[in-house]
Amino acid sequence: STGNTLPQDITCLAADRMLIFASYDNILHAFARNKEVVHTYEGHKARIHLLQPFGDHVISVDVDNVLIVWTIQSEEEYLQIDFDKSTFAVSALLHPSTYLNKILLGSEQGTLQLWNIRSNKLLYSFPGWGLAVTTLEQAPAVDVVAVGLASGHIIVHNIKFDETLMKFQQDWGPITAISFRTADGHPVMAAGSPVGHIALWDLEEKKLMCQMQDAHSTAIAGMTFVPGEPLLITNGADNALRVWIFDGPGGTGRVLRSRMGHSAPPTKIRYHGQNGEQILSAGQDGTLQSFSTVHEKFNKSLGRGSINKKKSKKKGLKLDTMALPPITAFASEVAHQSDWDGIVACHQGYITCTTWNYQKTSMGAHKLRPEEFSKYKPIDIYATAVDITSCGNFAVIGMSTGQVDVYNMQSGIHRGHYGKETAHEGAIRGVAVDGLNQLVITAGSEGLIKFWKFKMKDLVYSTELSSPPSGILLHRDSGILGIAFDDFTISVLDIETRKIVRTFSGHHGRINDMTFSPDGRWLITSSMDCSIKTWDLPSGCLIDCFLVDSAAVSLTMSPTGDFLASAHVDDLGIYLWSNRSLYSLVSLRPLPADYEPSLVTLPSTCPMQDVDVSGDEEPCDEIIEYVSPEQLGEQLVTLSLLPESRWKNLLNLDIIKKKNKPREPPKVPKSAPFFIPTLPGLIPRYIPPEEENDTQSKVVNLGILAQKSDFYIHLEEALSTNEYKAPLDLLKSLGPSNIEVELRGLAPEGGGSMEVMLSFLRMIGMMLNKKYNFELSQAYLALFLKLHLKVLSSEPKLLEELSKLSMQLEETWIHLQGLFNQSLCVLTYMKSALL
Repeated sequence: STGNTLPQDITCLAADRMLIFASYDNILHAFARNKEVVHTYEGHKARIHLLQPFGDHVISVDVDNVLIVWTIQSEEEYLQIDFDKSTFAVSALLHPSTYLNKILLGSEQGTLQLWNIRSNKLLYSFPGWGLAVTTLEQAPAVDVVAVGLASGHIIVHNIKFDETLMKFQQDWGPITAISFRTADGHPVMAAGSPVGHIALWDLEEKKLMCQMQDAHSTAIAGMTFVPGEPLLITNGADNALRVWIFDGPGGTGRVLRSRMGHSAPPTKIRYHGQNGEQILSAGQDGTLQSFSTVHEKFNKSLGRGSINKKKSKKKGLKLDTMALPPITAFASEVAHQSDWDGIVACHQGYITCTTWNYQKTSMGAHKLRPEEFSKYKPIDIYATAVDITSCGNFAVIGMSTGQVDVYNMQSGIHRGHYGKETAHEGAIRGVAVDGLNQLVITAGSEGLIKFWKFKMKDLVYSTELSSPPSGILLHRDSGILGIAFDDFTISVLDIETRKIVRTFSGHHGRINDMTFSPDGRWLITSSMDCSIKTWDLPSGCLIDCFLVDSAAVSLTMSPTGDFLASAHVDDLGIYLWSNRSLYSLVSLRPLPADYEPSLVTLPSTCPMQDVDVSGDEEPCDEIIEYVSPEQLGEQLVTLSLLPESRWKNLLNLDIIKKKNKPREPPKVPKSAPFFIPTLPGLIPRYIPPEEENDTQSKVVNLGILAQKSDFYIHLEEALSTNEYKAPLDLLKSLGPSNIEVELRGLAPEGGGSMEVMLSFLRMIGMMLNKKYNFELSQAYLALFLKLHLKVLSSEPKLLEELSKLSMQLEETWIHLQGLFNQSLCVLTYMKSALL
């Protein structure tokens, strides 16, 4: 699990069975359940550099030589002791096992002191060995303590009798950490060194058992044997944590598990594959590593680049003159990665490009360089850009001389170059191959973009840019090329039309990297001005912009679109940014010209900060859901949003009812008696059921109970108010059968009147005049005419209203028919004409 983040880097760490203590600068915190901070201890005036949990107390020592004993629960000072730096500068701290209320202090002067914390008394002072004490460790035996010295000596000392039991020496500098193995009855002591080596000492025979060289590439910072297990856990400043198991001959250990990152900041990161679960990262430490976005157990290191791997293994990490410079650019492809190498990389100031194998997690078999430089290595010529084809068969490499070469990834054979001698007059700033291996696009520092036929190596097209490009990025699926310029602008070029379709400006520093979203709609850029900007390509607008503390040197967007990964200046980590548009409503409106980007803290493991960051974004609060008006324009014929079932079958309701009418009315089964009656006699016979002769009609005549409906009342009111919205809304809410019932009830024989029928016709005229609910007006009028044609033909007022409606209908239809004919004419021409 991961705890909440502290404001600064943690400099000291310790733990007891309940709490974890961590300090930064002069403040000490206690974490509970490995998550939240439950106690804070403030009182030191200088940086804390030693911690020791001590029952209900915790002891801390700062660089000013002040020792404070804290009560854990109350967060109060129990005791404070000031030491004189000139006579006793505290450098190590230990609570000896079974020594109640006592602590042992080591000093830079070499002396040791045993203190009783409860009584605040110095019990005993050990003269020491005249060398600074760097570490103290309790041995498995009571009264015995191992003392590590700055000279590389390890003293196993009995503090009860002040006697030295054993003395060992290492030649690798000061002792940084000591741990005792308690498993299987093996009396072994492990000691760490500043150069990353570990020595294992046999305490029975009092001799060196074995050495674990290059356990870490930097100093061993901490080391602990797991109690009762042959496991040693080590960590170092190389950003690695390793678990070693001692199950082999000779007592040496092998790596059982490890968690490691870059020991120097990453230079380039790219997603590997299409599942969005692996990020390849090249660092300034010369390594290429793969980080999983799912779980750390899937992380793996592909190792460090080397000219000759066999010689490098013999010499070791420290003396390795065969190591290659850091990777500056690389390209990877998953196709055929199980058959041959699928990654190609170019190194800083180095002419040779290397291949890497993701499946084998190691450096590949081939070194790719031009044939003319196979015997000697020039100093001023180096590879600058690289790309790999989507099929994984070919690598295209650009050089600082302007030369662009093609190599086969399986065999490593040179397959030709572009141009007579060089593809460009200046250095190559970027190369890209399209998704179908038809085109190779190259960018030169002289300001030209050139298109070449991939197979024939012929120049197809060349275009001059407004400024020298600093890098290019191709989105293969959409055929869009992003170009970053030295004048801090960005252009987008369509490789089909070979024209620049978008130009963006707004960065105030060199553009470090670019990445496209999977669908090609967004271009995300990072710059040395510490900003990360998202450009929307269809609209050509800036839709997101924020600032970070340190500039992002590399960006990559997940192929699934869920994360944006970033690597930053002087930062070892890779940060993941979540794409909020996938799970929440996000405004993608263009940002105003005077928009001031806010400073966003880098993603961390603290859940509280995540909530704050998402809450601070104002554009999200400004989102107003768009509500479409009922009618876009008064001159436009507008249809209703009702489903067809509400109006399309109004004229055919009688046919539908006939089809749906059951052949026989449903009969209710007669309930059988509990005892079935029988006729008297020798042979038992049942009494036949009596036939019902009830011929009385059950149909109730509702004519006398007829009441005015709501629709009828609204139509009556509309005669005086001339407002027909209410009856129309009521009619729209009814089903087809109810609509027919309402329209039947408008005629005099159905309980209606001529005035109400006239009001209905005026409602239809209003709908035709305003040109909305157009299909409903046609359907309602058709049903009305079908039901009341005889009544309408005998009433002059109604006939006059119908003639007005007829003229309105004809006028509207002629206008629509002209539009339909025009559209059909254009469509027919488009289908038949040879364009």
